[in-house]
Amino acid sequence: MKLSSKSNEYSVPEYSLTGDLLSFLTCNLQYRYQNKGSLQPSRPLQLWFGEFIHGVMEEAYTEWTLKKTQFPWDWLKDIRPIEEKIDQRMQARGLYPPSPKYFTPYKEIIGNEPIEIPPKRIISTRIENSINLWGKHLFPLMDSAEVLIKGLRTMPLEDKINRRSDFYCVNGVIDVISSLKINSPVSKDNLIVEYLKKEEFYKKNRLNFEREYEIIIDYKGMKRPSQDFKPLENRSPWNYHEWQILTYSWLRYRQTNSREIIAGIIFYLNEILPSNEDLRVIKTDIEKGRSDVEISKKDRDLIDDWDGTEENFPNLSDSFKLDRSIRIIEISKEKVKKALKEFDNVVNDIEKSTLNESKGKSIKKSWKADGDDRTCDACDFKNFCNKHSNNPFKFLTIP
Repeated sequence: MKLSSKSNEYSVPEYSLTGDLLSFLTCNLQYRYQNKGSLQPSRPLQLWFGEFIHGVMEEAYTEWTLKKTQFPWDWLKDIRPIEEKIDQRMQARGLYPPSPKYFTPYKEIIGNEPIEIPPKRIISTRIENSINLWGKHLFPLMDSAEVLIKGLRTMPLEDKINRRSDFYCVNGVIDVISSLKINSPVSKDNLIVEYLKKEEFYKKNRLNFEREYEIIIDYKGMKRPSQDFKPLENRSPWNYHEWQILTYSWLRYRQTNSREIIAGIIFYLNEILPSNEDLRVIKTDIEKGRSDVEISKKDRDLIDDWDGTEENFPNLSDSFKLDRSIRIIEISKEKVKKALKEFDNVVNDIEKSTLNESKGKSIKKSWKADGDDRTCDACDFKNFCNKHSNNPFKFLTIP
């Protein structure tokens, strides 16, 4: 009896919007080592901070739905226990804070007795301000949090003979889906709704006051990106984030329980309390016309007169910080179509690099090293990538 040979394994490649799309666009080679090679960064600060902020905001919403705690929240009483809970969850998954003593209380002598005082770091102050400035407007609008979305698309790779699959799966996790009814009591005097009403596309759309609409919301533990585009490619974090929201809307629309999506919102939480480094970049963006946010003369003078030191950090207005921390993205068929095309292009580039490596090309010849200076500074692979091979002493530190 003749036995048939086992057919080749067939699998559909799966790509996430943040773990693959944004990681690959940050640096192709770093993406190869970290995502496909499972070489985790030695200092996963960005990953830890991002996971921590998302976890705390989600848990804060859960606490609010159960207890309806009035705003403003007290950091020590209301927020600190949530931070400790999320830290424990993350450590159970192998994600540890930047230092072992990050959340360890320190002792201070008050009177004659040593009192344990929990450390309040910049991330805690950002979370506190985010909850008290945005939470009171956002939480009442929220319908669900951490929503997993998936969808299939045709594989864009033209090499039909050697490509791994005829389709690929795109997935993501929406931080927040808000339910909005224009004339509901919740929408009245809501700051987020007021920001929406200022948008031109919102004014043009004739919305039915009796219908419920959806808004897709994403948190990002970073400053607002500069509007600094690479020539011809039109690729920058500013566009990447828009493509992410638009792709989320396409995936969400395909789910049976979805409603019409009228907008996407990104909250850049670092803008609530910018660091020295953040403010230096903000100052440069304003000077070079790379900021899309209007600034008052008072705030502009404060930034212009700042000497760059922490001691003289300017006390910027809440309105300016709120304006910079919220970004509203129009959802339209044309924009969604363009975003999906861009995602297909990225998948095509990843699949080409994967195919080249499978044919015997070296990793460094198959994947480009194209990260910016900030990415390279924190990269574990910078000392042997192609981008810096001609200057081996660029990152050498002299003690």
